[in-house]
Amino acid sequence: MLKTALRPIWIAGLILALVVSGVFVLLGKWQMDNAASAPPPLTQTETPVPLTAHFRPGAAMFGTEADQVVTMTGRFVPGTDVFVHPRLLGEREGYWAVTAFAVDGAPAGEVIPVVRGWTEDPARTDPAPEGQLSVKGRLLPAEGPQPQGMERTGHGYVLANLSSAELINLWDMPSYAGFVVASDVLAGGSGDDPAEPGAGADADGREVGARAAGGELEPVTVGPQPQETTYNWMNIFYAIEWVVFAGFALYLWWRFLRDDVNREREEEALDRRWAEEWRARELERRRAEAREAKRRATEEYERFHGVSASPTQSPPSPQSQEKP
Repeated sequence: MLKTALRPIWIAGLILALVVSGVFVLLGKWQMDNAASAPPPLTQTETPVPLTAHFRPGAAMFGTEADQVVTMTGRFVPGTDVFVHPRLLGEREGYWAVTAFAVDGAPAGEVIPVVRGWTEDPARTDPAPEGQLSVKGRLLPAEGPQPQGMERTGHGYVLANLSSAELINLWDMPSYAGFVVASDVLAGGSGDDPAEPGAGADADGREVGARAAGGELEPVTVGPQPQETTYNWMNIFYAIEWVVFAGFALYLWWRFLRDDVNREREEEALDRRWAEEWRARELERRRAEAREAKRRATEEYERFHGVSASPTQSPPSPQSQEKP
């Protein structure tokens, strides 16, 4: 087999099979790389970026967009305060105070729900700050609505989950499909959606949110989500298939080589058998020719001398036939 494999045509076939297998392996690696979905690094999520540049309203929020610290400028919309219950602060159960925030630079004037703080009793809360503000906080995906829906109380609406769909119906305003948990609410802001809160020309940097002294609300702190890599099993199966295809390409080359070697061996066996049969037939033919030649010579001899030679007796010599 090695002698056949070293022929130029089979060497060229092996090179082609290796190239095809290499391409299949690279495709499998590409599928495997796409199978892993790693979250953004903390150095990225903890670096504040403008909300309007990071996330579009009306679009679904992907894992690469959630958990990002964002900044925005605008104003809280009066009369949009709601509460979300139950929410924990440590081991205490209470309410989130949520207000619609009109984002400067939003394409169609969309608002985004902002968690301003936590309170144990909705009667003990702070009104939303007025005027132009700069907000920094963590962007999170909207929660799904609950069967309990929303309940109207003497202190305002209470929701079981912070659902953008429910808030859009309640506020009758277009909204982002997500919400921001505010960590800093600073007075002022230029309206240019700066990278850092309070960096605008009109900002005075005064904290007016839950972190301000003397307020009823307590700040809500949401840390970065656990870093966890998820895998798409469909991509993993595709990667395995490409590796199988790579092995199959090499197997085809070996199978064709083996078939060629077996065909040559069968041809050699047929040649040897034909040669043996030809030699046997040729030997028999020559023996028959020799016997025929001998028979003819005997007949000629008898006809010439007028005697009949016995099969066991030699023909008489000419001297024995002379008369005395």
